[in-house]
Amino acid sequence: MNVIIKTPEDIEGMRVAGRLAAEVLEMITPHVKAGVTTDELDRLCHDYIVNEQKAIPAPLNYGAAPGRQGFPKSICTSINHVVCHGIPGEKKLKKGDVMNIDVTIIKDGYHGDTSKMFIIGDTQPFNERLVQVTQECLYKAIDLVRPGARLSDIGRVIQAHAHANHFTVVEEYCGHGIGKGFHEDPQVLHYNGYNENNDCILQEGMTFTIEPMINAGKKNTKLLGDGWTAVTKDRRSSAQWEHTLLVTADGVEVLTRRSEENF
Repeated sequence: MNVIIKTPEDIEGMRVAGRLAAEVLEMITPHVKAGVTTDELDRLCHDYIVNEQKAIPAPLNYGAAPGRQGFPKSICTSINHVVCHGIPGEKKLKKGDVMNIDVTIIKDGYHGDTSKMFIIGDTQPFNERLVQVTQECLYKAIDLVRPGARLSDIGRVIQAHAHANHFTVVEEYCGHGIGKGFHEDPQVLHYNGYNENNDCILQEGMTFTIEPMINAGKKNTKLLGDGWTAVTKDRRSSAQWEHTLLVTADGVEVLTRRSEENF
């Protein structure tokens, strides 16, 4: 495991990138409503990131390789039973949908990565509860982050809170270190799956994401034919919230905090 401890210069760069990523979610929020397509939301975010922030949307063409198409859009939009990496398209949002918008921007070489759940109009009570509990899982995990804590503490508290509310935790996808690289060490599991090879003690200067994906039904997922979109096998709803975090000398700094949040 090659965990990169960030320098003061790196941390300032990460603060800027994190703030910009949060601002994209704040900008797009009033536009998320029934009748809007996720393609429209993608265009708005792309134009804001490129033209207003003078930054780069990290998902666009991410993962491109010989024989493999990169991610085709600038944000991820994951609706209802889509767990993560949903591709924006022409389907219109409708009342009752729940959706995650995942934003990652690159500014001066540094990444800021965050996501937020949206409820379109009124939805079923179990969907509201799922969205709420998933956010609580994230916040409970953030509360544990400080020098000397263990990475495994994060997965343990998320799994315990999800299971206590009769939900399940997706295991195929995880949080990750982040900085000049989009995905760095360590992997941040959202369940109690650590061993001596993938656990570590948190240190000042570490930056990583926590992004629990919680399902209303079973934890199992499958990948669609586009090679990106992950969905629940049982087609029950899924929810996700994400922040980019910095381990400070005495606790944690939420680099992607939105103005609506109190940290």
